Amino acid sequence: MNLFNEVKIEITDILKKLQEDSLLPAGISLDAVDLMPAREKGHGDMATNAAMVLAAKTGKKPRELAEILVERIKNIASVKSVEIAGPGFINLSFSTSFWQKIIPAILKEKTHYGDSSVGKNQKINVEYVSANPTGPMHVGHGRGAVYGDALALLLGKAGFQVTKEYYINDAGAQVDKLAWAAAYRYLQALGEAVSEETIAGFYPGDYLIPVGEALKVKYGDKFAQKNAQGQYELKPQEEWLPQIRQFTIERMLDLIKEDLRHLGIVHDVFTSERKLTEQNSIQETLDILDRKGLIYTGVLEAPKGKAPEDWEPRPQTLFKSTEFGDDVDRAIKKSDGSWTYFAPDIAYHYDKIKRGHNLLVDVLGADHGGYAKRIQAAVKALTDGSAKLEIKLCQMVNLMRGGDPVKMSKRKGTIITVREVVDEVGSGVFRFIMLTRKNDAMLDFDFEKVTEQSKDNPVFYVQYAHARAKSVLRTAHEEQGVAWAFSESPTHEQLALLTHPAELDILRLMASFPRIVEAAATAYEPHRIAFYLHELAAEFHSLWNLGNGDVTLRFIQKDSVDITAARLALVRACATVIASGLAVLGVEPLEEMR
Repeated sequence: MNLFNEVKIEITDILKKLQEDSLLPAGISLDAVDLMPAREKGHGDMATNAAMVLAAKTGKKPRELAEILVERIKNIASVKSVEIAGPGFINLSFSTSFWQKIIPAILKEKTHYGDSSVGKNQKINVEYVSANPTGPMHVGHGRGAVYGDALALLLGKAGFQVTKEYYINDAGAQVDKLAWAAAYRYLQALGEAVSEETIAGFYPGDYLIPVGEALKVKYGDKFAQKNAQGQYELKPQEEWLPQIRQFTIERMLDLIKEDLRHLGIVHDVFTSERKLTEQNSIQETLDILDRKGLIYTGVLEAPKGKAPEDWEPRPQTLFKSTEFGDDVDRAIKKSDGSWTYFAPDIAYHYDKIKRGHNLLVDVLGADHGGYAKRIQAAVKALTDGSAKLEIKLCQMVNLMRGGDPVKMSKRKGTIITVREVVDEVGSGVFRFIMLTRKNDAMLDFDFEKVTEQSKDNPVFYVQYAHARAKSVLRTAHEEQGVAWAFSESPTHEQLALLTHPAELDILRLMASFPRIVEAAATAYEPHRIAFYLHELAAEFHSLWNLGNGDVTLRFIQKDSVDITAARLALVRACATVIASGLAVLGVEPLEEMR
């Protein structure tokens, strides 16, 4: 149930009737008409912008049109009062019975409460993580992983058909460096000493030592030969590089997938850059752009500041990305005939489009901000604007312990991995905290603060509200004479007893959850769910605390089955909404605090 949509439909019906009565032009669109929560409690429960967005098309001032609308809106059965605010906004207040009916709806729908059809079953591809398979996931990867996974869950709840994808960057210089690092660990496994200086230019982390051991077990000394001193050295790279590279990539992917499973993340699709290259997908895709007249040979102007890796002061094959909103045209092939980094990315996105996805989301690190316009230009060019690509950037995570920064460097092999953090604080805590800021804002993650049991810790505050609600329900089960009230569905007469302002506040907030889901999904902002849950938890804790000062406001009233039944139903509904919201974040609700 979405109470906001129910009222919006009634207002839309009124507007359509005004069109039939020639008080509104018949042809005007009503799509811009919205219904939103009132900004302040004293301004009613909901507000509509109908008069503001339609007045200009009627020849009337917004307030004139608002006066016509008010006369009709006041006839809606659930509306208690309606008034015009400012230049023409219309504020509505509703009867208590209107809000009370949200409880049976929540109890019936359970954690499906908040599900929406706003996505209209459209196919959408969400690509996230896509870390180079050169080592275990660090905390920075973890933020993008959690954001992307929560976004996919949110879009699914909002009615989209979601594919969760990981793009494997398994071609290029970085994976060759990885293969060399693994090859040196392979020599170590064969008993040879490898100096820190030798391996420092590659990937020196200890996580490749088991890969070297595994290479020895599988291949023996196949890729090594004895020199004049009787020591093992690597054979010429063409004899071992392809096999060791593929072996190491597979091992690193297994490591990454296990890290992701620790976070509760499982992708639907893994796509290999190397396979796309081998299938000639790059050339085939660029041929499409060429036939559209969007490929030419030219020399780009020298960029200001630091030159990008794909710039050369000589003729290159270029894509006319400026025709689609980019700042400059982009190189797709270097003067030596090799592809730039951009070329396989174009082919990869076209591959997603060919698989039936016209809505695409890429979740990238903040350092990829300059990448957005060029790839969006390519998607527009390939599809003549029929496909839409959103680029969502995730800012860095400042990892701290007691306020002191925790240093990490993947190059030096001293990274702080996602696995280490999750093992210490738990998957639920990690995921929730990663969603307590908008994705493009910096985030502080302090080991001590995220595990402390206080209201200043948002994940504890929300989980404690759910556990506290469950505790109330367990107590009701155990209390003699209360179990009946707990087990029966509340009647309309019982729900009518929920009239305290704090009870009505929490009902209004629970009723807004479906709208929050829709707004968060269409904006690609799962952090809104975390914010909402924190607000709902605050309302529940406040309601609980009222019972400490006034025993008549406690949830369980032994001398009144009816009020107990109503309040226990409210408690169950609140726990259900919290569980539904946590499910969107990929966090398991706690039955009791540990």
